Amino acid sequence: MLTIGARAQPPRVLSRRSVLALAAAAIALPASAREGVDVGKKSWVAGLVPAEQLEQAAAQQYQQMLRQAAAQRALAPADNPQLIRLRAIAQRLIPFSYEWNPRARQWKWEVNLFGSKQVNAFCMPGGKIAFFYGLLERLQLSDDEVAMVMGHEIAHALREHARERVGKNAATRGAIEIGSALLGLGGGGRYLADMGGQLITLKFGRDDESESDLVGMELAARAGYDPRAGITLWQKMAGASKGAPPEWLSTHPSGTSRTNDIEAALPLVMPLYERAPKPDRVYGPPAPQAK
Repeated sequence: MLTIGARAQPPRVLSRRSVLALAAAAIALPASAREGVDVGKKSWVAGLVPAEQLEQAAAQQYQQMLRQAAAQRALAPADNPQLIRLRAIAQRLIPFSYEWNPRARQWKWEVNLFGSKQVNAFCMPGGKIAFFYGLLERLQLSDDEVAMVMGHEIAHALREHARERVGKNAATRGAIEIGSALLGLGGGGRYLADMGGQLITLKFGRDDESESDLVGMELAARAGYDPRAGITLWQKMAGASKGAPPEWLSTHPSGTSRTNDIEAALPLVMPLYERAPKPDRVYGPPAPQAK
């Protein structure tokens, strides 16, 4: 999730997964190797929570969010140019998500634009994407930069970072709750339903954020969007922080760290971008006025 915070953190140490993924850029890959980034396997902890139930809880929360925004006239209509732009970019990215998570083929993907001043965007489990007016209006994002944001958020869903977080939380509730969650019974079922309300504000760890940057870069590159836009994106994010400490919230790597990681990973994804069919670039008029 992209958002601006103001709490300083100790210097970031690149995770082992990120180091391995970035180091691969300097290694000649055999012809049979997969082209693109490598972030390793998903955490086994995610398996403690049924994907179907978490996706259902996310869908319910997303629909509630849509209803509330519509009631406040803060939901962009289907003919809004900026929403059309967002959905067109998503349509290009989504087909490249299937390799990362087979469930994505069955997800009922949605993209909506909310009239909020927040500099934020997210993708909930099951492919429920939200962009906020503030992100587009304050940062004046190009299509390539939007694709990098969207790819990053989609990557969180594909890599099941929310499911992993919920699994860790469920584990702290004891074996009884875990068993109930696995069977969809009793307290476990109620726990997942309650968790739906927390998915919007769920905070991911630094490893999750770095992993999503890499996977999002690849999704954008394969869809024909320039992954170098990740550098300008985070430069704009740094400018929007207005002198705040260099870390976003308690989990986000600093903007400098992210741009350094993106630059190091570019050799992995630039060949994908160079070969990909390029979309028409559309910048669009302003989004609906924020409430």
